[in-house]
Amino acid sequence: MPPIDLRSDTVTRPSPGMRSAMANAEVGDDVYGEDPTVQRLEHRVAELLGKERALFVPSGTMANQLALLLHTRPGDEVVIGEGTHCALFESGAAAALSGVQLAVAGRGGLFDVAELRAAIQPDAYWLPRTSLVVVENTHNRGGGKVFPLEQLERVTSHARSAGLGVHLDGARLWNAAAASGTSLADFARTADTLSVCFSKGLGAPVGSALVGPAELLTRALRLRRMLGGSMRQSGILAAAALWALDENLPRLAEDHEKARALARGLEGVTGCRVAPESVETNIVNIELVGPSAETVIASAKSKGVLVGSIARSTLRAVTHLDVSLADCERAATLLAAAISENPA
Repeated sequence: MPPIDLRSDTVTRPSPGMRSAMANAEVGDDVYGEDPTVQRLEHRVAELLGKERALFVPSGTMANQLALLLHTRPGDEVVIGEGTHCALFESGAAAALSGVQLAVAGRGGLFDVAELRAAIQPDAYWLPRTSLVVVENTHNRGGGKVFPLEQLERVTSHARSAGLGVHLDGARLWNAAAASGTSLADFARTADTLSVCFSKGLGAPVGSALVGPAELLTRALRLRRMLGGSMRQSGILAAAALWALDENLPRLAEDHEKARALARGLEGVTGCRVAPESVETNIVNIELVGPSAETVIASAKSKGVLVGSIARSTLRAVTHLDVSLADCERAATLLAAAISENPA
């Protein structure tokens, strides 16, 4: 029996229907702007998000870094939430590619207007120029928390009044919309640019999109080429993303219920703390009291469950379309055993 893999929602495999769509995709050379399937995907995503244009790129990291290049100049400062992807998981690209430094606002990934105001540098020539605010929705390290629309509107309105750009890292924005009932377009209108990912909860093998005004996205074409992101017959990949939008986007709430079931199964287990009521989407953070994450991960793997960690004493489990509700309930039982068998 294969292990129950809860390390990430990126571990999914293309379904037969998705593979068929990829095999039958109409393609052309996208560098010449001649791939009709890429064009359909870009038009579809721009329409879903209420923006002028979308640009298909290989990864969310590239989409985020393109946004930084578009909004900033070397020496600028970018305000981010604590633990955001572009700060921790993009190999220092913000510094290496854009030459910017990062300032953290708030805790746990979300922040309010007062926290943003405190992070913006005063206008003095000896200080870095704050030029951009990046928000992440949902927030990965924050346990898949949704940045609520009302709070997001207040934060981004203040950012704009201060003359700052706003970029939304929406790798899991699909989940935020499914959980909150807020439309994708309503979330998107709070930002100048945003990135969305097709290879997480949607289950496509590759790809993200950068979305925003036509003028910025036209500039992004050159930057994408500079970063090595221009692809040729990439309609094969775009077809997978289109199929995912049709077939997998409507079912994301199922993954959220699986995550809550996993959390309920771990509630009250000696050696860990987890609050099912705090699980908003498809990510469950499990705080360990005693055993190390490394020890529990190894023990769980031996029992047939794969999980990850975000700290020495915090596990992360992510549900997705390739695990069932029964899988998650069984995973909770096996994880509970792994935790209980490994006291401090």
